Amino acid sequence: MPMDEFALIARYFSALGRGEAVTLGVGDDCAILRLGPDEQLATSVDTVLPGVHFPEESLPEDVGFRAVAVAASDLAAMGARPLGMTLALTLPEADELWLHSFSQGVAAAVSALQLPLVGGDITRGPLTITVQVLGAVPRGQALLRGGAAEGDGVYVSGTLGDAAAGLAVLQGRYRPEPELAEYLERRFFRPLPRLELGIRLLGSATAAIDISDGLLADAGHIAAASGVQLQLQPELLPLSAALLAQPDREQALRWALAGGDDYELCFCLPAGVSAPGDCTRIGVVAAGEGVSCAGAEQLDIGYRHF
Repeated sequence: MPMDEFALIARYFSALGRGEAVTLGVGDDCAILRLGPDEQLATSVDTVLPGVHFPEESLPEDVGFRAVAVAASDLAAMGARPLGMTLALTLPEADELWLHSFSQGVAAAVSALQLPLVGGDITRGPLTITVQVLGAVPRGQALLRGGAAEGDGVYVSGTLGDAAAGLAVLQGRYRPEPELAEYLERRFFRPLPRLELGIRLLGSATAAIDISDGLLADAGHIAAASGVQLQLQPELLPLSAALLAQPDREQALRWALAGGDDYELCFCLPAGVSAPGDCTRIGVVAAGEGVSCAGAEQLDIGYRHF
């Protein structure tokens, strides 16, 4: 006999709810989480769809990990420590093999990010995955998009463009050496949001955002919220060895500037403040508006659903 939604939740997801901040997890009408005495709740929600956010033929475990990681990246952007998450899953059928594999990916993300699954829902319909994340920030200290000031340096964490190149590999548009292809595909399916970095930036960064829609688009959000211009130098962009192996340098830069799905942080620091390791200064904040970046004038900036 096919299992109903309650049995599916019990079998595949109920064991993923243990965490330091969890008073009550899966199994009741609501979850109960603990906040510190001088903390505020940070929350965000993301929905991912096949054919839009990941290729339809993707392995379920990769889909599960990615769905959690991309949502958790918003916590990193705010400097929030993870408390927990909820998962709303719409399935065309109760395929237990798919669910087992998907739940393994979710479990891997729960472990890697210390983000327990404390509730959710399963319904029937076209495949839709919605993850809501909850985190805690010190009262009045959350990292925001607004606040960048003229003279600040602009920085990014890690390397840019790898996930966009990985998607090109998956779609057959780019065929690097096998070991490079594996690295790039993993960067697409298994991003690691910069949660620890976000917390380290509290009290020093004047503005921050996670890079989901591409550096140019997301830097533009900082510029708009802060009322300034971000002047970026493309020759300073940090690129991985896998991306530098792309013989078309302009294509590599397009992936880094506008490809998206990096889930690194872009942030601003006042002059004289040193950036944490594994971060690169790529520009400066100036008077004006928008983003200035030589050679990027003709690029499509950021993904739009409508």
